[in-house]
Amino acid sequence: MTEKKFINKDYASKLIDCLGEEFVVINNPDYVHPQFEICPMAEKIYSVPGIIPAFVMDMDGTTTTTEVLCIHSLEYMLRRISGKISINEWIGLDKVSDYPHIIGNSTTKHVEYLIGKYQTMIVQEELIKSFIHSSLWTLVLGHDEKRKDEVRNNILNLGFGDILNDSKFTELLSSTDKKEISLSIVNDLYNTYKSCFKEYSFDGLVRIGIDVYYQRYHEILERIKNGEGNKVAEELFTNSDKHLIEPMPGVLVFLSLVKGWINEAEADLFVPKILEDYKEKTGSEYLPQENKIQVIENLKKLARLYKSRPAKTALVTSSIFYEADIVMKELMKMIRMQIEKVSLLPEEKRTFLKNKFSDYNNVYDAFITASDSSEIRLKPHRDLYSIALYKLHIAKNNFNKIAGFEDSESGTIAIRAAGIGLCVALPFAQTKHHDLKSASYVCHGGLPEVILKHKLFIK
Repeated sequence: MTEKKFINKDYASKLIDCLGEEFVVINNPDYVHPQFEICPMAEKIYSVPGIIPAFVMDMDGTTTTTEVLCIHSLEYMLRRISGKISINEWIGLDKVSDYPHIIGNSTTKHVEYLIGKYQTMIVQEELIKSFIHSSLWTLVLGHDEKRKDEVRNNILNLGFGDILNDSKFTELLSSTDKKEISLSIVNDLYNTYKSCFKEYSFDGLVRIGIDVYYQRYHEILERIKNGEGNKVAEELFTNSDKHLIEPMPGVLVFLSLVKGWINEAEADLFVPKILEDYKEKTGSEYLPQENKIQVIENLKKLARLYKSRPAKTALVTSSIFYEADIVMKELMKMIRMQIEKVSLLPEEKRTFLKNKFSDYNNVYDAFITASDSSEIRLKPHRDLYSIALYKLHIAKNNFNKIAGFEDSESGTIAIRAAGIGLCVALPFAQTKHHDLKSASYVCHGGLPEVILKHKLFIK
């Protein structure tokens, strides 16, 4: 390492030569200097000697199904600020051209992309009304204090600070009957303060878009937290039986295996579950029925190895803690429901697993969210995964023994940029068009494929 702090371009080129053979260009948000950064990537690894001692993995889309809610909230943001609420007015986001840009990055970068592409759709009156509504909802009905601070700052910076002292707002804030933000209040405040608004810069539009997005996403999470998940599913997806927060296929078996919670004698009881999960993920059977005995033997071996040497696990997400906490509590509930359906499982083991999955802190040795870093340093930057490795107490010279799971392009880049060479992409429907060449493996069969085909990458 050089002792020089200030160097010229030629000397910088020499230093870069020492950092590896593969690099990635990471674009920063528009308001950050420099425009982009060049980051070295860890050398790709395809297996490790012995068993992997620690796994780091993404939340939305990799561990849970919540990415669908994030996409919905981003599309909702565009519909609100444009006034194009129905699909007859606007068909909505394009899965091929839009999804790769709105999954896996920070919220700021997602919104920057959408505002940049769809800016001509924005209607000034709808923009202002949606901002007033989202601001009032967050300040009156929201529960995340950091978000409230950000909204107050945006209200001041975007030119209508007087609304914070308006009697309509202060009465709403002090009311004991806080159920919803009525359209009449929004319209009254709009008519009073619309002259304070102006034609906003791109950065101003992005700030408003972020607030509208978060309001929608937090509203949905609050309703799920309060037991309205089925009602929300009916409203959004016309399917009241749909669980909006579920484990991705294979999560129960994977976590139970690597944490050492399944012993060798019990492993065969989980074979039907992992085969069912593989079919759910891929739409096809993994093996002919006559080869099931090999699956059982492989699962028994994995159970024996991890029973003797349980792995550390970390969950890493670009969601803020408020969001991730709600999601993971709901996820644990859904996993406990899955445990009930594992046939022939002894009651003692069923109770044991349900207790383990009663709290995500029992499952994950580190839980890293956007609240641990900054919006400008989220994926594809390495920071969240670097924090995870630090909290797992993994020495730098052991990074090459760790495996990381992600579903998006940005996530796989972040894993490799953090020094983890064994990066595994687990794409799902909304990320199948992402460029996942950063990963050592692309497993369209998700965690079931990781277990069944790759045997957790044990040599």
